[in-house]
Amino acid sequence: MKSRILVTGAAGYLGSILCEVLLREGYAVRALDNLYYGETSLFHLCANPDFEFVRGDARDEKGLRPLLRDVDAIIPLAAMVGVGACDRDPLMTRSVNLDAIALLNRLRSPDQLIIYPTTNSGYGTQTGEVFCTEETPLQPISLYGETKAAAEKLLLQAPSAICLRLATVFGMSPRMRLDLLVNHFVLAAVTDGTLTIFEKDFKRNYVHVRDVADCFVHCLRNRDRMIGRTFNVGLDAANLSKGELAMKVREHVPNFYVHFAEIGSDPDKRNYIVSNQRLREAGFVAQRSLDDGIRELIKGYRMLGRARYKNV
Repeated sequence: MKSRILVTGAAGYLGSILCEVLLREGYAVRALDNLYYGETSLFHLCANPDFEFVRGDARDEKGLRPLLRDVDAIIPLAAMVGVGACDRDPLMTRSVNLDAIALLNRLRSPDQLIIYPTTNSGYGTQTGEVFCTEETPLQPISLYGETKAAAEKLLLQAPSAICLRLATVFGMSPRMRLDLLVNHFVLAAVTDGTLTIFEKDFKRNYVHVRDVADCFVHCLRNRDRMIGRTFNVGLDAANLSKGELAMKVREHVPNFYVHFAEIGSDPDKRNYIVSNQRLREAGFVAQRSLDDGIRELIKGYRMLGRARYKNV
């Protein structure tokens, strides 16, 4: 009998890739999403008999209870993500990012594995020179980082939990996000040909969305050696400043004009580099490079066509 995985927030940027990968790897998938953004990103999976979709809210205890009865593992992706989205609706952010995780943790049985994607944005404002490891104290500087760090702490005190601190994700997805840094920089290069960058020396780590999906599968297959621990998930070769990232994009889009502004500031003040050694020692290494992702994004953005409200 196939292992059944409950994925909440399944129609999102990561979820729509993850569900596809889980099915391909032989798992049965129960996908929960409230379709807050009106997504159609899972349509291509509906012909698969091992795929089940439930329209509902990850905060609804009555709706969650029957969904948990026969699942082997839970991957809770439902979240308000990013500084801007969280600051616009703090109450929803706390209820989805923290309260919903506490609810799942209370309802699941001790032997049901939960693999929780948190964020390495919790490292906050470091020097950008010293590698952050899983032992580095978290210093979240946003509501998004605070709620994710609090949920991680809660789960690490419970049985059968693995936490993944994701680097900034990039790559194409059926439910595309254009606000993520690599995705945004490539979009600006392809569509506008120009970009203004504040605080160009602030650094962070990056990882492809399909490597993240593959990492979840690795956790499912290696649960006994990973339970109770947190792992950074990123590319060792992609600890880059915003300025370095922009120059990397320009290697693929030569006419891309980048202006490094001396006046002004970025509301997202994160500045850190990350070590992924612990995950490497657990047997997983991200495979897709920044160059792979940039080429993929350029190809995808050619499909966007004319933007709404623009005549060019």
